[in-house]
Amino acid sequence: MTRTETTASLKTIFVFLGLGLVMVGVGLAALVLNNNSTPQRVVDNPRANMPVHPIHTDHTNLITGPFETGQEVTAACLACHEDAAHQISLTSHWLWRSAEVEVPWRNEPVSYGKANMLNNFCLGVQSNWTGCTRCHIGYGWKDASYDLNDLSNVDCLVCHDQSRQYVKGPAGIPKPEVDLLLAAQSVGIPTRENCGSCHFNGGGGNAVKHGDLDESMYFPSENIDVHMGRYDFLCTDCHRTTDHNIAGRSMATSPTNDNQVACTDCHTKGLHEDARINAHVDTVACQTCHIPAMALRDATKTVWDWSQAGDETREEDVHSYLRIKGSFVYEAELIPTYTWYNGVSANYLIGDIIDPNTITVLDPPLGSIDDPNALIFPFKLHYGRQPYDKVYNILLQPQLVGKDGYWTTLDWDSALRLGAQAAGMPYSGEYGFADTLMYWPTTHMVQPAERALQCTECHSPNGRMDWQALGYYGDPIVWGGRRR
Repeated sequence: MTRTETTASLKTIFVFLGLGLVMVGVGLAALVLNNNSTPQRVVDNPRANMPVHPIHTDHTNLITGPFETGQEVTAACLACHEDAAHQISLTSHWLWRSAEVEVPWRNEPVSYGKANMLNNFCLGVQSNWTGCTRCHIGYGWKDASYDLNDLSNVDCLVCHDQSRQYVKGPAGIPKPEVDLLLAAQSVGIPTRENCGSCHFNGGGGNAVKHGDLDESMYFPSENIDVHMGRYDFLCTDCHRTTDHNIAGRSMATSPTNDNQVACTDCHTKGLHEDARINAHVDTVACQTCHIPAMALRDATKTVWDWSQAGDETREEDVHSYLRIKGSFVYEAELIPTYTWYNGVSANYLIGDIIDPNTITVLDPPLGSIDDPNALIFPFKLHYGRQPYDKVYNILLQPQLVGKDGYWTTLDWDSALRLGAQAAGMPYSGEYGFADTLMYWPTTHMVQPAERALQCTECHSPNGRMDWQALGYYGDPIVWGGRRR
């Protein structure tokens, strides 16, 4: 069935909403006749599809130490887990970039990821390694010479420590106060605290980058996240792991839709009792109905204006202004923005030309109403204003950290010159600030079924969907098919 046919079917079966359609009996009768039987409830047992976690082995008496460095702990781990470091070395958590792949929006194969891209939060890794690599699963990444083939630098503890006192400092080196022996003896399967220590604080602080990942997810109620709250899920229950490769990928740093996580990894398609709801699944992502809002407890950053940084007369507040970072807007209980998404985005790469008079979208989601692989998907939007070169019309990579970085000097020209040199970018010496936008898919903070969106929250005069922007004439149960 095509999308136009599906929409026409929805027009028939949604007449109960009282929007002026009169074929109630005919529509319902046609549904029954077409099925030739009464629709049956699909049994959904997601627990049957859950991964089985390994039985924990107490390491207290297996590891004796003492340890002076993280690398010494890794050597002790590899004495038994011989393949672990090699497995890690093949993952995006280690490489921070993809293999070279061909994509339809580029003329040449591309390799990109956190290690070589720009964003509109803390802008970029290159020249800022010691700050950014606090969250790398390795030790000692302090400059461009870091050897990713030196597997002695793999950090086992950042994912497996259960002592709750393991903290990484600049370049990913454990802080001096960390008891490495205690950490090594405590190891177990990764918990929400292991994953969240980096992922809940992406972009420089709690709830900054993701609207659906923040510190409320460490121990949430079911009304923050039903999977983690009501059912006590671990992150790895959905982000399943094989040979240290963790399922899931970041839209902002991944050129393909490989290694994705889907609701149907556990849930059964067509599981709703109401056929009208099941009719949506070919065009509407599960998340669209089951995540009505994000940032449910902790507000998330939606605007970051770097051009305001450096004002020493302005009062500072972590949620509105910091001298070294500029001005911000945070929002709580944020309703997502909806657009078609087929799982891939066309990401901005260093050196791409921009038009400074318009908003540059750094990771536009691909897909449309005509794309059979696209679904209407919920997103957090993050607007930035960040430095660009006024001669070359490219976004710039400033050096932020260190004694010569902007956070120390408050000198944009110097910071941009150093950052461009580190990233291999041209810099004319003339800079301005350009408006940018990033999309962040909303996939966590899933609500209990009884709190999912109801029909009129989308299908009503003041509903949350911008139907025309999605490619329809208007609300499809009133207007029928898409625009032609």
